[in-house]
Amino acid sequence: MSAREQARNQGGRPRDSRVDDAIASAVRELLSEVGYTRLTMAEVAARAGVGKAAIYRRHATKQEMIFDVLLPDRFLAVPPDRGSLRADLAAVLAEIADSLALPPQGTVPGLLADIHADPALRERFDEKYLGVQHHTLTEILDRAAARGELTTRPDPATLNALLVGPVFAWLFLLSESPAQLPALTSTLLDAALALISPEAEPPVPGRTNSAPFDA
Repeated sequence: MSAREQARNQGGRPRDSRVDDAIASAVRELLSEVGYTRLTMAEVAARAGVGKAAIYRRHATKQEMIFDVLLPDRFLAVPPDRGSLRADLAAVLAEIADSLALPPQGTVPGLLADIHADPALRERFDEKYLGVQHHTLTEILDRAAARGELTTRPDPATLNALLVGPVFAWLFLLSESPAQLPALTSTLLDAALALISPEAEPPVPGRTNSAPFDA
């Protein structure tokens, strides 16, 4: 359990949301200026205009602080209902792609490495991020089955890997441009739907799926 959650469970004086906002703004600014590796709690406190104690009451470590800033509590918490399997998955994939592409270069790979090195942080990551993704995709697939778009429901974890894995590779292994993510995600959706549901909504006529790989 994080320091923030412990404080919330113990009750007491409500936190000042202005301090939370100042810390979050400082984290984002410093990630852009000095990068993930060089960012320190002391620099965040100085930039936010608060004492380090105020940060430690909310976040036990630098990694937890950045994790909480980059992954807001309601991230993917409400599964979209756009009327079709493709539209629902497109909304989820767009939100995930944005969450991976928006942080400054090096932030996501560095944070993930530290998360996997810390069992407590890994548990929070699984609950807050992977767990929520799994729940969201499960609800979307259940709705699609009820609408008759799926004859059998695929494993949500497999679908997650099919959709998110290529986005991660595009950004962090191949170092390609985030500007081409919309075209890439469209291609990914077509490929994933062809695998899991031949009966799913077909591609929109005229859409060019080769765009993300053009020079």
